[in-house]
Amino acid sequence: MSASIRVGELFTDDRGRTAQLHGIGIQRVGDHWYAWGEDKTAGDRFTAVACYRTSDLAEWEFVGDALTAGTGDLAPDRIVERPKALRRPDGGWVLFLHIESADYSDARVGYAIGDTPEGPYEYLGSERPLGNLSRDIGVYQEDGVGYLLSEDRDNGLHIYRLRDDHCGVESIVATLRQQDRPEIGYESPTLVRHEGLYYVFGSDLTGWDLNDNKYATAPSLEGPWSPWKDVAPVGSRTFDSQVSVVLPVDGGHVYIGDRWARDDLASSAPIWLPLRVEEGRAELVWRDDWSIEELKK
Repeated sequence: MSASIRVGELFTDDRGRTAQLHGIGIQRVGDHWYAWGEDKTAGDRFTAVACYRTSDLAEWEFVGDALTAGTGDLAPDRIVERPKALRRPDGGWVLFLHIESADYSDARVGYAIGDTPEGPYEYLGSERPLGNLSRDIGVYQEDGVGYLLSEDRDNGLHIYRLRDDHCGVESIVATLRQQDRPEIGYESPTLVRHEGLYYVFGSDLTGWDLNDNKYATAPSLEGPWSPWKDVAPVGSRTFDSQVSVVLPVDGGHVYIGDRWARDDLASSAPIWLPLRVEEGRAELVWRDDWSIEELKK
């Protein structure tokens, strides 16, 4: 039997330390999931992207720092968030990062490459994709083609097609906006496909304050995209969390969200919950605990 996941409690790694899985990116590799998280042990300024692996989403092994502080974009006075990773068709790995200055004026996406999921990764640099602002990011891959989801405060939430090497964007596939405030989109985006339908999830632009996260659906990435709907009970502020990833697991899905403790980021507790995704609907229901065995279909 798999270990139980206690919702809203911090994960402890094999060293007995709090797993730094904030703003998580996660991918399955063989019998394990590899996860990359913001290491917040020194607060909001960059120290490292930590890498862990697990076989049951409950017990975590620290496998090293995938990327560490250095100079330029990665200097210790910089902000580096939302680490996500994709494996390229050639077998190499690309780590995607939200690169920022202390006042959040840079709004860039950074790229690093590695031979293995745990790294170490070589940082290549950053850009504003096609000249657009890039804040919170997500990634998606299908049939070897990579996509970057990026929140652009001036224009909305973009879905970009990545270049073949995944180290830059090629084109905009779609741009999504809020129906109530069409001048903006949603941040902290994540995307999955289930039974031929695409589901994109995101959080409203309310800074450190939490909100009712939304989702929309479409038969293709180009759209048309449905109106946005609530993924959790209205007024719950998504059980006081912000979506980071929706993870397909054994035919089911897991919602992975952050509860940001602004004054103690290293101890910000995660919210991992089973997510019902079916027939164009996504529904998050509270559970005190659960295990991966329940997701198998």
